[in-house]
Amino acid sequence: MATLETAAGTILTDELLARFDERAPRYDADNRFFQEDFDELRDAGYLDLAIPADLGGPGLRLAQVGRLQRRLAYVAPATAVAINMHLYWTGVAAELYRAGDTTLAWLLEEAAAGHVFAAGHGEAGNDVPLFLSTTSAERAEGGWRFTGRKIFGSLSPVWTYLGLHGMDTSGPAGPRIVHAFLARDAEGYRIEETWDTLGMRATASQDTILDGAFVPDERVALVCPAGMAGATPFHLAVFAWGMLGFANVYTGIARRAYDLTVERAHRRTSIALTRTLAHHPHVQHSVAEMRMSLESAGALLDRTLDEWSAGVDHGADWPLKIVTAKHVAVTGAWRVVDTALELTGGGGIFKRDRMEQLFRDARLGLIHPANTLLAHELVGKLSLGIHPDEQPRWG
Repeated sequence: MATLETAAGTILTDELLARFDERAPRYDADNRFFQEDFDELRDAGYLDLAIPADLGGPGLRLAQVGRLQRRLAYVAPATAVAINMHLYWTGVAAELYRAGDTTLAWLLEEAAAGHVFAAGHGEAGNDVPLFLSTTSAERAEGGWRFTGRKIFGSLSPVWTYLGLHGMDTSGPAGPRIVHAFLARDAEGYRIEETWDTLGMRATASQDTILDGAFVPDERVALVCPAGMAGATPFHLAVFAWGMLGFANVYTGIARRAYDLTVERAHRRTSIALTRTLAHHPHVQHSVAEMRMSLESAGALLDRTLDEWSAGVDHGADWPLKIVTAKHVAVTGAWRVVDTALELTGGGGIFKRDRMEQLFRDARLGLIHPANTLLAHELVGKLSLGIHPDEQPRWG
């Protein structure tokens, strides 16, 4: 298995990062997909990070991939969050493969051959992705047909497989969720360009409209009961690689905003002061708060990543720990970047200023699953010993 240092030195090089850093503002301004970044990352082998060594990849674990993602997000947030969609599918498949479950071994083989995987879980009106769905899944000869609308489909211009889910309500035992991978050359779907957003603009996360799109049985990962009652190691691995992946990206953004703030504090002056604003007590207090947020959120995130990668057995507490680490990371990141914009001064609100882009990108961390409502509900219920599927009763 490759080391983090090897991957950082030979795959995610300083020269590569410098080019991403230069292009990121232009992608954002033009609302354009990060095609050049994507091509360079693919050529460098970055998309293969999680593929096990015996299948041709470096075999990095979640903790190692996460720290590389922070480096990438530091210079190119949208590039990092979009690439996370591919990395989490290969990471999920690798976790199952190492556990002896070869259901998704084909995915690792296809990824090693150059195929790109994207996430198709986002749906309007569904704050419980993975476990419920507004998309219908209907049994057909040799597979399943999916009908519905998927939103936030990162990597829309380049994916060759879209990981999606839908709900089958035909059985007497109750609704089931079907998890599957739609091939790019399948019929019955179209990509609709809807992406013109506040932040993370380079991801090109267009909508995907499914109209009886067919997925054969060999590309179906799992059919399970709807709700948390159907939770499996597959779901837990998606939680870990997806949510902690987001946490790493937004932690990288926050670190960049912090570093810019410290640098500028030593340059900013005021007509009312004899020294730079770095010597102002309020600035010092605010920078201290930023640093404390980074240190505390980073410590929790690192511990969670390391324990997951080491196989620490937290049993039923793992969902709680993953959701908590993600929530603490993205809310902390938002506080850091919000304070950074305040300390930057008026110049930070101009489109030409990097802080303005970081501010908009950082705000989206609170929207990525699990959002604040779901995070608190899930952690609260699990802490109280209440099943997550239980609905509130009043009166």
